[in-house]
Amino acid sequence: MKKSYLVGFLALIAAIAIIVSASKDVSTYATFENAIQNQNRVKISGEIDKNGEVVYDPIKNPNSFTFLMKDSEGLSKKVIMKKPKPQDFELSETVVVTGQMDGETFIADEVLLKCPSKYKDEELKLRSEASLSS
Repeated sequence: MKKSYLVGFLALIAAIAIIVSASKDVSTYATFENAIQNQNRVKISGEIDKNGEVVYDPIKNPNSFTFLMKDSEGLSKKVIMKKPKPQDFELSETVVVTGQMDGETFIADEVLLKCPSKYKDEELKLRSEASLSS
């Protein structure tokens, strides 16, 4: 067997292994209700429930914070994140959490934040100028 065939065969096996390992981490978007029913790893998109308390004490446990989140259907659940609180967490408009339900609590291992756009202030300023000139 030629060395070039062997190298090509090994590269093919490595590519297949990478694709298989990457496909295991694929999560689907769901609501809290879906996550309660199927108990699989999911992503839930929503917003921070401003009526709830954000609990983070870096002195006691820097790798844990808790907050309330409303999903797209308006259902609010407690979310526990097993990592430090992201910077500007309270300023975010939309939150996407990845993890799974444990009873009535969502245990997240990832939190993605969609923070307000830097252009939003400019847009509000332009709208207010337009309404004043009309």
